[in-house]
Amino acid sequence: MIMAHTHTTHPDILKRLKRAEGHLRSVIEMVETGRPCLDLAQQLHAVEKAIGQAKRTLIQDHLDHCLEETVGPLPKDQRRSIDEFKEITKYL
Repeated sequence: MIMAHTHTTHPDILKRLKRAEGHLRSVIEMVETGRPCLDLAQQLHAVEKAIGQAKRTLIQDHLDHCLEETVGPLPKDQRRSIDEFKEITKYL
């Protein structure tokens, strides 16, 4: 049995994915109706951005919550590597 695993960012992630889904449907329709490549590229870019942002939000949320639960409280001098790891993932 899989237990529900949700965080406060999940509604935002869902919103972004639904936006990407709408853009993707639009792109499919645009291809089917022969719209110009520039229009297609712009919409595909919007899909890509929405999915990328959803992924980043999910990863950051996981690191902020799940990693903290696993590591637990640490003295400040031992937290440095973990804090730096969490910070550098923002550039993914």
